Amino acid sequence: MRRQLLGLGFAAASSLLALHAAQAMTGPQPITIDGGPLGSLSLSGGVDGYGYVVTPQPDNLQTTGMNVTNSIIELQKTTGELQFTIEVGSSSTQSLGALSYDSSGHIANTTTNFFTTGPLYAGYITVAPPNSPVTVSAGMLNSLEGYESGFDWNNPSQFSTLMYYVENSQARGVQMNLTEGPLTAEVQFGDGYDTGVFNFLQALVSYSFNSSNVLSVFYGGNLGTTGLNTFGYGNITTGEYGAQFVNSQMVGAYYNYTNGNLNLVPEVQYQYAKENAKVGLFKSSSNIGAAVIGNYSFANTPYSLGGFVEYFGSHSSAENTSQTWAIGPNAQAVGFALSPTWQYKYLFARANAGYVYLLHNEDTAGNKYGYGGSGTGRNQFTGTLEAGLLF
Repeated sequence: MRRQLLGLGFAAASSLLALHAAQAMTGPQPITIDGGPLGSLSLSGGVDGYGYVVTPQPDNLQTTGMNVTNSIIELQKTTGELQFTIEVGSSSTQSLGALSYDSSGHIANTTTNFFTTGPLYAGYITVAPPNSPVTVSAGMLNSLEGYESGFDWNNPSQFSTLMYYVENSQARGVQMNLTEGPLTAEVQFGDGYDTGVFNFLQALVSYSFNSSNVLSVFYGGNLGTTGLNTFGYGNITTGEYGAQFVNSQMVGAYYNYTNGNLNLVPEVQYQYAKENAKVGLFKSSSNIGAAVIGNYSFANTPYSLGGFVEYFGSHSSAENTSQTWAIGPNAQAVGFALSPTWQYKYLFARANAGYVYLLHNEDTAGNKYGYGGSGTGRNQFTGTLEAGLLF
């Protein structure tokens, strides 16, 4: 709940140009420009906003409103031995059931100073030796955890799952990338959760059986201990954010299946934080999530239908009743999202409907939490009308 109120519902964010097979729309199409001595450069970007309704809501928060979701410009050099990527702007996500609020009650307020790098969302240099399957990147890097993207136009729905909510986001570090036939592997060492403490390892391995079947396995974990007084997202201390997030081990996998106009991506993820008295984790805790994410594009039309179904469960001991992964201590939830989408060239519009139901909303001391004016409701509906421009 602390994380929810602090507006930190961000997690693994893919590159602006990363195209997921389950996309409900065609992503940004780069414009080629002459970079002079830098050579050919690619410029792309996007902006989208939405109106929303959330019910039930706490009495002090708005039920309806409007907001901007993403406003991003990306400049890339993707050829030659020395390449780079720069993403500047702001971004936010709406994790279903764990929506973030600003002081006005808006959900998931977009911000340009969320990361310690300010409006620099991502910025890294890549060394790509000729005829080599290995490249090396360094700088503000995208996370390797999870399937979903930090830019909602790369996802089948504007909403993201609760698995995304607990994942790592952008981090400063060094990454090695290997491509060998159907196998790709990426290993990243950096600060993890934007803390400035360089002790976090991530890895992603993908194998393409064919163009319709791709298996990906990922890992993210702390190799040491990150203290409570380190600063990360938005200058929030690790203690305020939740020491269990950065001081954890995560494993997961997703399978990308495509058959004609249908794309399905089942995903499972497990995260574990062991006992660590140095940072106030006196007992271990964990969370597990599973989802099926999908999209269907209607042939010869500008329409598609995306969404997901999910389960999320967290577990902590009686001594850790305040250790919240999402929503509340020991929360268990099921939810779904449905998102019909229209796109014409650079313009898109999408209606998003999401529902979450708490299977368990009580900590080990018997205190209940949840939604609505009472703060104990088991269900919540969120609807948005979203529109945007991509280039």
